[in-house]
Amino acid sequence: MKPIEKLLLENKAWAHELEAEDPGYFKRLAKLQTPEFLWIGCSDSRVPADRITGTMPGEIFVHRNIANLVIHTDVNLLSVLDFAVNHLKVNHVIVCGHYGCGGVKAAMTNHDYKYVLNMWLRNIKDVYRLYSQELDAIDDEEKRADRLTELNVKEQVMHLAKTSIIQRAWKQERRPQLHGWVYGLKDGLIKPVFDMEANQSGIDPIYQYDDL
Repeated sequence: MKPIEKLLLENKAWAHELEAEDPGYFKRLAKLQTPEFLWIGCSDSRVPADRITGTMPGEIFVHRNIANLVIHTDVNLLSVLDFAVNHLKVNHVIVCGHYGCGGVKAAMTNHDYKYVLNMWLRNIKDVYRLYSQELDAIDDEEKRADRLTELNVKEQVMHLAKTSIIQRAWKQERRPQLHGWVYGLKDGLIKPVFDMEANQSGIDPIYQYDDL
């Protein structure tokens, strides 16, 4: 059996099992999507948002990219953010990184990963530069990478707060709350590392819009 065929068979088995446990589940789900959470996570296959949070389809709106970055020119991410905040009315936006992230580790090197990856990883290198004094003081390379992972998540949450999408929702509806989490591949546990309530006090004035 080809690997792709196995995926299709597993899908059928999963759908039949779920329908047997909850008849009519898929018909109800097809008519309604009211997630309370937007998850911005890493593309790493070991970090599936629904599995590690014990949630079902329809409960978390998901965007994933390498190293869970929030980049102000990324139209893909911003369109997801806009839809989640302004149409789905989510109350929480979660940026979730994970220890052992290949993107973070790659950004800590001086290796040439060619054009597109170099451009993407530059965003993590910028985070390293901001916290270089703290990071350079950590001798153990794995612990340094873990700390950069946490700081990267914090900065991505800050990037969310700098968008007009978030600031407008904060001003008009006092939501969503922003959360920075890191998932542990070795123990399966999520560590909260940074949170922001619905206000602009945590960002520099230059990033604050005054005419929303």
